[in-house]
Amino acid sequence: MRYALSARSRKVLSHFAASRVLFAFDFDGTLAPIVNDPERACMRRTTRRLLSRLARIRTCAALSGRSRADLAVKLAGTGIQHLIGNHGAEPWAGAQRLRRAVRQWERELVRRLPDLPGLWVENKGLSLTVHYRRCRQKAEALSAIVQAVQSLPDVRLIRGKEAVSVVSQDAPHKGMALMAEWSRLKCDGALYVGDDETDEDVFALPDRERDLLTIRVGRKNTSRAGYFLRNQAEVDELLRLLVGVCSATVIRSPKPSTFCRCPFLVRGSDR
Repeated sequence: MRYALSARSRKVLSHFAASRVLFAFDFDGTLAPIVNDPERACMRRTTRRLLSRLARIRTCAALSGRSRADLAVKLAGTGIQHLIGNHGAEPWAGAQRLRRAVRQWERELVRRLPDLPGLWVENKGLSLTVHYRRCRQKAEALSAIVQAVQSLPDVRLIRGKEAVSVVSQDAPHKGMALMAEWSRLKCDGALYVGDDETDEDVFALPDRERDLLTIRVGRKNTSRAGYFLRNQAEVDELLRLLVGVCSATVIRSPKPSTFCRCPFLVRGSDR
């Protein structure tokens, strides 16, 4: 991984951003700092201002584990119109069937999980997140969550920052969602910034150095991201760089995307 704000990387970023690029961001831990209460998560004023400026001049998207409705509230007023929720599964043609399954998962987890203070299950409609950030017995809580989730059929467990996400094995993930938006919007390339295990679905996309640039918030040796930021606060400096480059550049005419639209995603469904 290379430091995204080094002098050499800034040149690479500047050159890359000078074309018709889709700028895509995770929310929690990327655009907004991680907080104990997810409902209270919000962007700094500087982040919001820079993101809004970027969205006015270029195509921007947000891909989050949050529901689309929740994400829309968090990003209201920024001008970002392309929102993907539930780790890539929203919108999705199979959403209604999945909602029924998620309700069943929730009932099973509530029954199987121990009554530990600070442990709670969040139903996001098309996925679940089991939070244990507030637990004093974090190791015990994590072990209990993993054991309980393993009893559920056809699910995928994604470990996050003191939270565990439960998603369907059949639903599209963030990598598929980014590919679909990239193709649909006819962009030359995509730049994605994320911070968590669920973002590895984007980072692990086939190496396409010239048209996909991935940045992880926080360096991690096992990550597949090409670049990293030292911490979440540096997102503002990255946005400032992108705004500066994009404001001074007339983008080239679009070219056909090399990615086919992901068949799992259907725009306008289940809104």
